[in-house]
Amino acid sequence: MAALRRKFGEDYQVVNTNRATTFSAPVKKKRQRFVDKNGRCNVQHGNLGGETSRYLSDLFTTLVDLKWRWNLLIFILTYTIAWLVMASMWWVIAYIRGDLNHGHDSSYTPCVANVYNFPSAFLFFIETEATIGYGYRYITEKCPEGIILFLFQSLLGSIVDAFLIGCMFIKMSQPKKRAETLMFSQDAVISQRDGKLCLMFRVGNLRNSHMVSAQIRCKLIKSRQTPEGEFLPLDQCELDVGFGTGADQLFLVSPLTICHEINPKSPFFDLSQRSLMNEQFEIVVILEGIVETTGMTCQARTSYTEDEVLWGHRFLPVMSLEEGFFRVDYSQFHSTFEVPTPPYSVKEHEEKNSLPSPMSTPIPAITESHSARRDRVFSVDCINSSDERAGIGGRLPSKLQRMSSSGKEDLQRKVLLLSSQHSEKACSTGDLPLKLQRLSSSSPVPEAENRLQLKSLKVGFEPMTQSTGDLYQHSLQPTLSPAPVLAHRPQPSSGGRPEDNLPAKLRKMNADR
Repeated sequence: MAALRRKFGEDYQVVNTNRATTFSAPVKKKRQRFVDKNGRCNVQHGNLGGETSRYLSDLFTTLVDLKWRWNLLIFILTYTIAWLVMASMWWVIAYIRGDLNHGHDSSYTPCVANVYNFPSAFLFFIETEATIGYGYRYITEKCPEGIILFLFQSLLGSIVDAFLIGCMFIKMSQPKKRAETLMFSQDAVISQRDGKLCLMFRVGNLRNSHMVSAQIRCKLIKSRQTPEGEFLPLDQCELDVGFGTGADQLFLVSPLTICHEINPKSPFFDLSQRSLMNEQFEIVVILEGIVETTGMTCQARTSYTEDEVLWGHRFLPVMSLEEGFFRVDYSQFHSTFEVPTPPYSVKEHEEKNSLPSPMSTPIPAITESHSARRDRVFSVDCINSSDERAGIGGRLPSKLQRMSSSGKEDLQRKVLLLSSQHSEKACSTGDLPLKLQRLSSSSPVPEAENRLQLKSLKVGFEPMTQSTGDLYQHSLQPTLSPAPVLAHRPQPSSGGRPEDNLPAKLRKMNADR
């Protein structure tokens, strides 16, 4: 079995075909966290080499960062060694001067009175250092070296007291324990809020004292590889929790739900419910603020791994209105419930919405060749519009314009009739009544304004199912093939017939009619 595991790896398992024995699914191995739930960072610095001397250069911070047991040990050892050293120096002075041999001689003046041995020298130092002053042991004026040692003892004692007591005070007043009363939810959830997919978690403050200027930040810890092939282990990416809108500034008097909107700028843009099972990431949450009672900055941390992110869940409400106050039920602080949430990612949702709908796709128009468009039937409206653009309508007399507009509907019916019979006829002023032709030719207008632009229209083959509206739509297409402009000849002298002023082709058509 060991050989098989060495060959195929540690995940190799033997499958037993015996139906009487059942095997459970392999449990997913819990991976190492970067930051624990209590905020402790799982990072150890090793192989510092010669860089350890940097810790001694900042000795005060080094002592403050040590654990309590090491601080107490250093505190006790420092005072004990200092007392023993100073007591030994007083004993050495008494020994050199010979005070130990004349301890009970009343006529002899020693350096320090009533110091006979080392214990008595040690008691003298403690009485002096602690300023107890029993009055039994005291220094005399006959000992200048004792006076110098006394000054040195006072200075050294003040320095040691300031250093060690300061370290203990700073360590005791650190706001790390204040972070114990700042709560984070055990799990983070992903659900919709205001129609947008959001990553949410909850924070709370157990104390009545407020956190001044509370601010929250989120970091995504995830290994990745750059396009250049560089591997970045534990790469840190910022998660927006309302930095642009000011939502990251918290008024933390009651539990709040922090929301990160998943949008194209979010690293979770392509995260779906299925891909969440295969992802490996860690979300580090950092809450900072000033403790109201001490004025010191406090920081609380926690983290959420991919196993602690629940898709399609929402937090239970914990606020309730009582008589005269709001009540917070912290027993439901970590509770969640399921809500309908789409299982796909925001990227897939946007791609789905960007696809054109079959109902909104316009029906392509029937394309026609250039030759077929040239044989398209035009209605009288198109003729009138083209004539107006050419300036013909304004040149006709007012009576002729009124008569032309009154016979518009008749001419439209004529065009439809001609198109149904698949015939081709030339449309000119010869189709107008003779009376109108005479009025048109005998109107006293200048020669430059008597020119009429006649456009021949071919009536092509059209299906019988087309309506007048279809013909009107086809008439809007630029398929009109203008004929050469025929100008009126100047009127002859009075006495001739009006028909003689028409071109030869029109006179022939009138004669045939």
